[in-house]
Amino acid sequence: MTTRHPTWHVVARATVRAGALASVAAAIAGWLLAGAPDVGTAIELEWHRWLALGATAGVLAAATATAARPSTAGRWLYRVFLFASAAGIALAAHIGARLVWGADFLHL
Repeated sequence: MTTRHPTWHVVARATVRAGALASVAAAIAGWLLAGAPDVGTAIELEWHRWLALGATAGVLAAATATAARPSTAGRWLYRVFLFASAAGIALAAHIGARLVWGADFLHL
């Protein structure tokens, strides 16, 4: 975001677009897995599910914002969606790790 070198902007756009596609695949896989009969219905699962879905929507919005030459407002919207989705992914991943490995997974 701080460099003016066009190569880095191309790399950033490609990375965000690839991440958006991967997040859609991960969201679909997660929803299918959550519907399996041996998966519980913990409130943490619901938080994980909806945070991940929101983060996926955010990264899709950021990827869509890379399609056109953005204005100053467009660049700020891109950054807001990008960082908000990154925070959502981090929180959803933390909750997912708690679901899989237990509440003390950081102390292994």
